[in-house]
Amino acid sequence: MSSRLTNAAGPQEDVVKAVNLLYKSAHSAGVPDAVLELVHLRTSQINGCGPCVDAGARSLRKAGESDDRLFAVPVWRETPYFTEPERAALALSEYATRLADNPDPVPDAIWDEAAKHFTEDQLAAIVLWIATSNFFNRINVTTKQQAPMNWG
Repeated sequence: MSSRLTNAAGPQEDVVKAVNLLYKSAHSAGVPDAVLELVHLRTSQINGCGPCVDAGARSLRKAGESDDRLFAVPVWRETPYFTEPERAALALSEYATRLADNPDPVPDAIWDEAAKHFTEDQLAAIVLWIATSNFFNRINVTTKQQAPMNWG
C-alpha cells in the first residue's frame, strides 16, 4: 500500500504550528505523560491508524513501558496492568472516539469515573488529547499514511 499524499499536512506551515499548540496545551495540565500516551495509543488502535499506533507504542516503550502493558492496551479491562486513573482515561478515550456507537455517547458514569481521578484542567487536557489523536488518525487513515512515519 502506498500513501495518497506525501505530506498529509500539505505545505501549510500554520497546520504544524496549530498542532504544536494543541500538543503543548494538552501536555501542560499535569496529566502524567503515560496517561496521555495510553489514550493516544488506544484511540489510534480503535481508528486503525497504523502510523499513530506505531509511534505511540514506540514512544511508550522508549519511556520505559513494559511489554505486558503495551500488549494489553486493547484489552485493558481484562488485565491487572493499569491503574485506576489510567483505566478511567482509557474508558473515556474509547467512548469519546466512538461517539456514534452509543445513544449516550459519553455516559455520565464514564465521565464521573474520570473526574474522580483528574482535575477539571486535566480532564480538559485529556479530552483535547483524545480529539487531537482522532484528528491525526482521520488524516492518516484517509490519506493512507504508512508506519513508520517520517517525521523529519
